[in-house]
Amino acid sequence: MKHLQRFLKDEAATIELGEDLALALKAGDCVALSGDLGAGKSTFARALIRAVADDEALEVPSPTFTLVQNYDLRIPVAHFDLYRLADAWELDELGFDEALSEGICLVEWPEKGDEALPSDRITLVFAHHDDGRQLAISAPDASFERISRSLAIRSFLSQNGYATARRRHLSGDASIRAYERIDTDGEPAKVLMDAPRHKPGPILQDGKYYQQLAHLAEDVVPFVGISKLLRGHGFAAPAIYARDLDKGILLIEDLGSEGILDADGRPVVERYLESVRLLARLHGEPLTREIAIGDGLIHRIPDFDRTAIKIEASLLIDWYLPWKRGEAASDSERKEYFAIWDQLIDVLASAEKNLLLRDFHSPNILWRPDREGLGRVGIIDFQDAMIGPTAYDVASLTQDARVTIDQDLADRLIDAYLSERKASGPFDEATFLRDWHLMSAQRNCKLAGIWVRLMQRDGKPGYMKHMPRTFAYLSRALGHEVLTPLRDWCIKAGILASESAN
Repeated sequence: MKHLQRFLKDEAATIELGEDLALALKAGDCVALSGDLGAGKSTFARALIRAVADDEALEVPSPTFTLVQNYDLRIPVAHFDLYRLADAWELDELGFDEALSEGICLVEWPEKGDEALPSDRITLVFAHHDDGRQLAISAPDASFERISRSLAIRSFLSQNGYATARRRHLSGDASIRAYERIDTDGEPAKVLMDAPRHKPGPILQDGKYYQQLAHLAEDVVPFVGISKLLRGHGFAAPAIYARDLDKGILLIEDLGSEGILDADGRPVVERYLESVRLLARLHGEPLTREIAIGDGLIHRIPDFDRTAIKIEASLLIDWYLPWKRGEAASDSERKEYFAIWDQLIDVLASAEKNLLLRDFHSPNILWRPDREGLGRVGIIDFQDAMIGPTAYDVASLTQDARVTIDQDLADRLIDAYLSERKASGPFDEATFLRDWHLMSAQRNCKLAGIWVRLMQRDGKPGYMKHMPRTFAYLSRALGHEVLTPLRDWCIKAGILASESAN
């Protein structure tokens, strides 16, 4: 257990703490609230529940007589008051275990149920102190780290002139990054990026772990650098208002919430066309490898090199294939698979190369209808950008991992890109289309493995719904003659049926 003390000078400070801790908690957290009558337990609980709900007017009655109030929110919250509990084991009848398995349990008067509460609970003890309240927080290491992180974000905001800002959950993604909406009276909403430095994973090759081999951003420096580069070329990347590079906290421009899909989750053709035109414009800009971001720091954009291409492609054989077949690849299968990729990477030596945003698809493209031209296309989530084949991002958009792009629309998008490129000068269309197929194959081999890894390692099975689409895209990619060896290997390994690869 770790501990901290905090003085809450008034009710507003108690409410602020409730809102801050709402961003630190997750399903499975039990929060025990102790203290005398009027010490702030209910004020804290009410603020936390309203913050999770993102509804300041939400009715949050005291559970004194009902013993428990349940809230079906982004994370379900069960608010218990055990003052009238006759026996600790009555918690079973109140559905405590089920509530804890699905969400957060806030427990006032936990002393009444001490024997039945989990030993790894978070404990907040409120005590009257002068005109305010003294708070003692105790929590297991992992929970304490989350709480400390949220409090550090509050300090960051205070230090940068946003002491009274209201924080609300905005989103998280498949990585460790999380985003908050920051509201301050009289100012446009902003976004806070919470991106702590990656913790090293298992060593895989040459003394490096996966993030290093794949050139994934390990801190926020690449985001700052690529934002500066994109904005310098006139593209709509978020402005950065405040930053703490060491802690991995950025306060950035809110580009809005409207995307490039319609209300039913289908592609909006106009928005995809404008997005692919943006890529054509970006790929016509001079190649930049180093970006000065201030304080003597320079971000050097890494190359999408042989190691990165192969470590990503390895996800198919390391994660997808064992899940699909129920057994790992043989040594000979692995040797043949990576030999094929070595040959394909040799082919890419003649590819056109420029800035590769890496995940240029619907979750990371925002539509700004109040702007004009390419300014309507907002770009986010580009911290993993590299220097590589320009065809990669075109494949990423025209084979959107999260939404089905039918063949006609994909062809229309590629034609629009080709027209833009050829209109601005000499352009090798045949080589680009070859590289489009190759990069599509590499990306979809990676994605097939990622979906399984997210399910098996990270407990996120929802991504598996994308698997059929991923293989439909892969099958199209493998139709190019340069990819015949990979197509044949996939059929022989049982990853693709022979008819689906034709």
